Amino acid sequence: MECADHPPLPPTPIAYDGARRVLTGNWTGSSTVPSRALYPHQWSWDSAFIAIGLRHLSPVRAQRELETLFAAQWADGRVPHIVFNPAVPLGAYFPSPDFWRSSTAGAAAGAPAGAETSGIVQPPVHALAALLVHEADPAASERRGFLRGIYPRLVAWQRYLTERRDLGGRGLAAIVHPWESGMDNSPCWDPPLARVEPAAAGSFHRADLDHGCPADRPTDLDYGRYVRLAAAYRDHDYADDAGAALFAVEDPGLNALLTASEHALAGIAAAVGADPSDHLVRGEQLTTALLKRLWNEDAGLFLAHDVLHNEPVPERSAAGLLPLILPGLPEEVAGRLLATVRGRHFGLGSVTDLVPSYDLCGASFDPARYWRGPAWFNVNWLLERGLRRHGATATADALRARMVRAAESSGYAEYVDPVTGEARGTRDFSWTAALTLDLLTRPA
Repeated sequence: MECADHPPLPPTPIAYDGARRVLTGNWTGSSTVPSRALYPHQWSWDSAFIAIGLRHLSPVRAQRELETLFAAQWADGRVPHIVFNPAVPLGAYFPSPDFWRSSTAGAAAGAPAGAETSGIVQPPVHALAALLVHEADPAASERRGFLRGIYPRLVAWQRYLTERRDLGGRGLAAIVHPWESGMDNSPCWDPPLARVEPAAAGSFHRADLDHGCPADRPTDLDYGRYVRLAAAYRDHDYADDAGAALFAVEDPGLNALLTASEHALAGIAAAVGADPSDHLVRGEQLTTALLKRLWNEDAGLFLAHDVLHNEPVPERSAAGLLPLILPGLPEEVAGRLLATVRGRHFGLGSVTDLVPSYDLCGASFDPARYWRGPAWFNVNWLLERGLRRHGATATADALRARMVRAAESSGYAEYVDPVTGEARGTRDFSWTAALTLDLLTRPA
């Protein structure tokens, strides 16, 4: 265990006020957009991270953030990765509601009739967010019935992932589209994506390039494959069927968050007077499955597994480090992960100030392009918690300070170059601001 050699981070008025300004500017009245131009709707895991920061400004507003998202939950339990704002023009974002056609194509899976959403999901950070939001003001939470209202929805969301998405029969959830990992164009998806025929280049218009630098965004080839996968899933009525899937991968990042969510649900169950034991057992079972199925001793981290071809994906990404957030991780595995974070593949504290999204030594590393190398604030926020959980206090303190500095100096950028800290993607990004608030406000 490290001895802390960095003092607790003092609140800096400039960073705090800047983060608050971003969240105020991106608030729509019931939820928060990730950014006004590039992402003008509500995104699933964005809202979870945003709620974590909002709880320091307004616990009630943080509760509403999550309640608004879960109002669009499907009857099968899935939480869609986008809830569309009907006031936003269709051309402002692609794929738009008329592409997903959730209320018709998703009817058999229980898509809500009164809202248009996407049909795919994102990683389950929501139970952790709900617990933290409740703890910020238990009296307001109890008065509004927040935790009691959202608990059964969170359970249904977890059960959707652990049961309907266990496409490999290995006790882990599978993603059916790279976007479901949250790490959209990670090189981890290149091998299984290479087998997918892309949609014709003229069949869609990329609205993201109207607002973002092409060098920061996925390539047209990758985007064509994303469109093909999403259309195939839609045309199969969003049914989760391994036999019909064109892409099915067990992602260590999503499954680590799924496992952490069971532990958070145990805390929520205790708070509402329910039995937490089922969640604790499921958390242990998921940890065991992660270790058995995805841990790779030679790589020093967890690797994704291609379900359709029953083979590991030999690429190191930050997703493979996220199990550090879990309680009950064997000491020797946690030790190897800590060494990998600091080693040549991620370089934290030596080559990099923040953990990159992908292997510095990987053939596909690109410090500018989306999830192929840049450092993301949500991933580093999770890893800061993981470092602290496993005794790396000094490393966690240093990472915390660097994150706040990088957020402020980059204009609360979507992501940054992991070596230089140069801002990439859009600016005034909501989860960057929200998690900066959290780092500044909560005790180490």
